[in-house]
Amino acid sequence: MTPSFTRSDVTLANWRTLPYSQWAFHNASELVPSAIIASRRKAETPVRDLGSLASLHVRSLAGPMVALPEFLTETSTDAFVVMRDGLIEAEWYAAHYDPARPHLLFSITKSITGLIAEILAEQGRLSFDALVGDIMPDMIGSAYGDVSVRHLFDMQVSVEFTDDFLDTSGAFDRYRRAMLWNPEKPGDPAPDLRPFLATVRKAAHEHGTRHRYHSINTDLAGILLEVITGQRFADLVRDLIWLPIGAYSDAHITVDRAGTARAGGGMSATARDLARVGEMLRQGGKGIVPADRVAELWRGGDRAIWADGDQAYLFPGGSYRSYFYQDGAGILAGIGIHGQWLWMDPATKTVIVRLSAEPLPSDEALDQVLMEMLRSVSHA
Repeated sequence: MTPSFTRSDVTLANWRTLPYSQWAFHNASELVPSAIIASRRKAETPVRDLGSLASLHVRSLAGPMVALPEFLTETSTDAFVVMRDGLIEAEWYAAHYDPARPHLLFSITKSITGLIAEILAEQGRLSFDALVGDIMPDMIGSAYGDVSVRHLFDMQVSVEFTDDFLDTSGAFDRYRRAMLWNPEKPGDPAPDLRPFLATVRKAAHEHGTRHRYHSINTDLAGILLEVITGQRFADLVRDLIWLPIGAYSDAHITVDRAGTARAGGGMSATARDLARVGEMLRQGGKGIVPADRVAELWRGGDRAIWADGDQAYLFPGGSYRSYFYQDGAGILAGIGIHGQWLWMDPATKTVIVRLSAEPLPSDEALDQVLMEMLRSVSHA
């Protein structure tokens, strides 16, 4: 807890705003009901320092070059881990942050969801060509009834919805109340997550024609994975990803009243364990995610659809596949709001995790400076 507030000051109304987010983002399970993702529960080695990276100078948001520790402090970074060729080479943690506690990953959760789908597809348990409505008949009549699983996992769904992260009275607020992330409103109760998703309507364009980023798509994808396997989402992550990579610490994921996991952004994990996920992918899947599926992630998705999409500013020439970003120049990334990054650079054998409590959910200018910093660290 930071000196400026006490635990009783943190509520569902303020937990994603500073200064409360500095505590809440690595204590999400105390605020929202959560399911445990069991690990091997091994003791971590002592925390390292930045070593030679402490003297690396990178461009700040204001423009001048500053030392990396100053950059990390000024950009509300909570945790920073650099893994090179499979070994943790450098670390930095904010004074208020406990490296042993899981940190909310926000939309990097989507990337984990995508990995589960790729594994299940290789096992023959999931077809990307199937229609969601054939698997989940309760979605017929919604935007999802006639969308393919492939379009669902590539953010090419036609939905009439706006991801307004600061909304307090509209559809996005109702969505967050459905997942128990916002305080409920007397007289206007939100449904559980799955019934809420069944109310989302299709937009005018056809599925598979535009990249439009909506977190609701991945929440629906997580439910779909539960339907086809008969397992809870947290158990799928445990069995297919967390235990196989040798994760040292338990992760957790927020759930709604019915126990439905927030696959679009509710997972928390330590920075080191997230780096281990990235290292597994950098090494081609290590038999955990099939190598041909990992190779598809590195190749990326449809670049023309990406170029005409609502996130093209992030990676000009890039693409999107199974909830992973590909920059068009060999980088694979998972990204979450408030500054969460998983950065994988095979050319330098580097994996970088940056977890944060940035004050704004989305900051395009800061994202560009962050990517410049990540590239500098990769090549340092």
